[in-house]
Amino acid sequence: MSELVKIVDSLENKVSKLLHKLELLQQTNKKLENELMVTRNTKDSSQKLVSDWEEKYNSLKLANSMLGSSTNKTEAKLKINTLIRELDHCITQLAE
Repeated sequence: MSELVKIVDSLENKVSKLLHKLELLQQTNKKLENELMVTRNTKDSSQKLVSDWEEKYNSLKLANSMLGSSTNKTEAKLKINTLIRELDHCITQLAE
C-alpha cells in the first residue's frame, strides 16, 4: 500500500509541475501575441507612411515636370492624358 501512495504522490507532483509549466507557457504565449500585435501595427503604420511619401514624391515629380523640367515631360504628358481619360469616363457615366 505504501508503494501505491508513493506512486500517487509522484503522479500528483508531476501533474502539478505540468500544470505550472502550462500556465507559464500560456502567459508567454499571451505576451508574444501582444508583441506580435504591436509589431503588426507598427508595420502597418510604417507602410502607410511610406505610401504617403511615395505619393508626395510622385506629386512633386509631376509638378516639377509641369513647371518646365525636361526630365519628366513625357511622364507628365502621360499623366495628363490619363487624367483626361478618367474625366471623360466620369462625364460619360454622368451623362447616362
